[in-house]
Amino acid sequence: MSITSDLIRGHTDTIILARLVDADNYGYEINKSIQQRTNGNYELKEATLYTAFRRLEEGGNIVSYWGDEQTGARRRYYKITDTGRETYHRLIGEWKSAKEMIDKLIETEKMEDKK
Repeated sequence: MSITSDLIRGHTDTIILARLVDADNYGYEINKSIQQRTNGNYELKEATLYTAFRRLEEGGNIVSYWGDEQTGARRRYYKITDTGRETYHRLIGEWKSAKEMIDKLIETEKMEDKK
C-alpha cells in the first residue's frame, strides 16, 4: 500500500522529532529509518527533510552539531531539545485528536451497525 504525501505532509516535524527522541542522528539515517519503518512506502525528499531541520532548529526544537567521524564525510547531527520534547508530545496529542475525529468522520452508519 502506497502512502500519499498529502496524508503525511503536515506531520513531518512530528516524524523527525520522533526519530530524535531516543538518540541524536543525521539526515540520511533519519530518512533511512523512516523508509524502514514504512517498509519502503514513504521517504522524505531531501529538500523537505532539510527545510524541516532548519524550521525545527529555528524554533528551538533541535540543535545541530558536526560529528567527529574519522573516515568519510563529516556529518551534521541533530539533537532534540527540551522544547523539542514538549513540542513532540503536543504534536502527538494533536495527532491522536485529529485521528479520532477523522475516524468518526469517515466511518459510515453501516460500519457502526456492524460493531
